Amino acid sequence: QVQLVESGGGLVQPGGSLRLSCAASGTIFRVYTMGWYRQAPGKQRELVATITRGGNTDYADSVKGRFTISRDNAKNTVYLQMNRLKPEDTAVYYCNAEVQGWDYLRADYWGQGTQVTVSS
Repeated sequence: QVQLVESGGGLVQPGGSLRLSCAASGTIFRVYTMGWYRQAPGKQRELVATITRGGNTDYADSVKGRFTISRDNAKNTVYLQMNRLKPEDTAVYYCNAEVQGWDYLRADYWGQGTQVTVSS
């Protein structure tokens, strides 16, 4: 089995910064694309950013220039540096990873979510 464990959420004032981390563990042969998604109350889950194993990144328009996704392949960990946070960034942030197990089968996994609240 594979587990994704997120950390780093919390309460921050508008204009502030937070850094989220997500570590994958378990029966992992290789981790492919990793990403962050978020879900605000009453809204659908939406893509925030993704990063391929080779480091290619993609961002939602709403976070471009403010958020940076990165990863450490040796640690099977993905990070999300969030700067110039806005109240509309308030949401539960979920980590996602495409993982190949030792049976060489690939599957998608999700973390449990971490709350980010931007408020004065």
